[in-house]
Parts: sequence; C-alpha cells; structure tokens
Amino acid sequence: MMTNKNPILPGATLGMLGGGQLGRMFTTAAQTLGYNVVVLDPDTNSPAGIIADQHICANYTDEAALNQLAELCDAVTTEFENIPATTLSYLEAKTTVHPSSKALAQTQNRIIEKQFIESLGIKVAPYAAIRSAADIDAIANTFHFPAILKAASFGYDGKGQVVCNHADDVHSAFTALNSVECVLEQRINLEREVSTILARGQSGEITHFPIAENVHINGVLHSTTVPSNIPEQQAQNILKIADTIADGLDYVGTMAVEFFISTEGDILTNEIAPRPHNSGHFTLDACETSQFEQQVRMLCGLPSGSCNLTSPVVMINLLGDVWGKTRPHWDKLLSQPQNKLHLYGKKEARVGRKMGHFNVLANHTEQAMEMAKQSFEDLKAD
Repeated sequence: MMTNKNPILPGATLGMLGGGQLGRMFTTAAQTLGYNVVVLDPDTNSPAGIIADQHICANYTDEAALNQLAELCDAVTTEFENIPATTLSYLEAKTTVHPSSKALAQTQNRIIEKQFIESLGIKVAPYAAIRSAADIDAIANTFHFPAILKAASFGYDGKGQVVCNHADDVHSAFTALNSVECVLEQRINLEREVSTILARGQSGEITHFPIAENVHINGVLHSTTVPSNIPEQQAQNILKIADTIADGLDYVGTMAVEFFISTEGDILTNEIAPRPHNSGHFTLDACETSQFEQQVRMLCGLPSGSCNLTSPVVMINLLGDVWGKTRPHWDKLLSQPQNKLHLYGKKEARVGRKMGHFNVLANHTEQAMEMAKQSFEDLKAD
C-alpha cells in the first residue's frame, strides 16, 4: 500500500468510493477544509455525487473509472464496507488508500469478522455459521434460542435479518434469505447497546469520541444519546476493546465499533464499521471536530482534531416513514433553536430509507431526549 510520509494538504483532491449520505458529509467536510472531492458512484443522483467537484458515474469494478479516480486523486477512501475489497486493492497500487483493502476484507463478511474479533481474545455473542440446511440440523439441539439469522454479507439497517425462535424457523428463514451464507446469532439478555467512534492515524495513534448509547427500532438506529451513562469501568473496557480491534486491523481512518452490554454485565462486540457511522452523527453539532473531518484528517495524514464533547446531545434518525403523503413539518422542528437538522439530498422518501437526522442540544441528556421525542412527534407528516 502506498502511503504519504508528508501530509496531504488543502488544495489536493480526495476520492470517495460511494455516494450516499456518509460520502456526502465527508465531501462537505473535505470541501470546507479546502480539498477537492471526486465521488465514484453508479447512481446519477447520489447525495455525495451531486455536491462533489466531480462525479464519476460508474460501477465500483469499472477499471477505466478506477484508473480515472486514481489519476485524479491524491488519496481515496470509502463510505461503506460493501465496496469490493478487490477495488481497494486495485487502487492501492496507484494511489494512497485508507482504510486498506485488507482491513475492509475482514469486515465485509459477518463470519470472517466474528472470527477475527475472537482471534483477538474479544467476546462476541454465541453464533453459528450457516451455509447449508445440514449446518442447521447440526446445531438444532445445541444452539440456544431465540436467535437472529443474518445474511453474512451485504446486510445493513436490519435488512437480511430474520428472528428465529427454534430450529424450524432457521430452515424457513434460510430459504427466505435465498440460502446465501448466513450467521445465526444467539439473542442475549440485552441491557443496552453502545458504540464508539475512533480515529486511528498512520502512526497508530488513536483518539476517541465519547461513547454513544443507541436505540434501534426494527433493526434500524433510531436514537443516539451522548454522553452515555454506563459505568466508567465499562467505558474503559469498551475503548480498550475498540483499540485492540483497530490495531489488529492496522486501521487508518475513522471507524465505529458496536457493542452489546448484557444484563449480566458482559460486553460483547457486535459489529465493526470501517467508516464513519450513523451513531456518530452527533459529532456534527456536539463535538469540536466531526467524525467526517476526522476521516479527512486520517486520510490525509493530518493530526487528529479534538474529540471533546461541547454539549449533551440526542440524535434522531429521520426515515422516509415520517414523510407520510406530504412532507414533514419542518417549521415545527426548526422553531426549536436547540434542533439541528441535516437532510441528505435524497430525491425520494421511502419507508425505511434514511433521509436525514436531527441533533438536539441541551444542558443534560434527559432534557435533550424529552425535547427530541416531542420534536419527532411534531414533525411527522399528516
């Protein structure tokens, strides 16, 4: 992998593989710092592509497009882990790429990811690899249900997941998921879900944003509250685990790690996101540096910005569901001065589609959550 000993400074051109909302917010952060951004994405109306300095509209495996991207860009990064690792490997021979293809390859498949995490001595929830009906029969009498069957690759935001209460459910769920490679994860006695966003530089130095406490609805993140109220010892253990994972991947960039905390107090690593993360959107308004500016800094070999929290905050995701038949009541949301709205520039609102989010700033998290709940109800379309 080609790396720069000297930092890549404003005026240079950065490449983004992927044109969704994470790519859009990276593009905004990079352009604010004075960089040019080229986005490669097959969607002509991609949220990042429409604001980038240049949009290469092509598939991620198009070698001509990749050659063009490498020629234009001083460094390239990605907004989601489903970009083929082979694409990053191809680009690594031509320009600076962070995170690496090797790091991405470890996080693209849930089974490989869990095996990697376990190889570091880190606990995950009990699971079984399901590649055939025979695999289901083999664990039918020993696996503890309830559980969730998840497609091993290309799943996100609750997609490709089916709840299973016994082995027969696994057979039908496996068929419903087109018999693709899957992982069966035991459901734990969940007390809470948390995540941490970190930035790791080329020298191996790691900085952390405050740990976030998350609530999911139907497998999709609904709210993030910062700071969390977990005990200090748990917080330190979580940061140590995240650091171990980042070091194990020799990771360079912004990365999220999601955790389950059981009612018994066990900390179980759920998933690694080799990129900025939905649960880090609070950093846009409540931290001295956003996770997207950190992504730019790590890509360019610059020092980390400050991760200090400037205000307690609650982030609420806005899905297409709240549009109804018209559009949300933005006037009500924006009439509250503590609300900070971020929309992603997507042309069509659909049920379950992430359209934006808003952050609520307050003197303490209880107040922020109370205001967030009210604002969320007020903005829903009729």
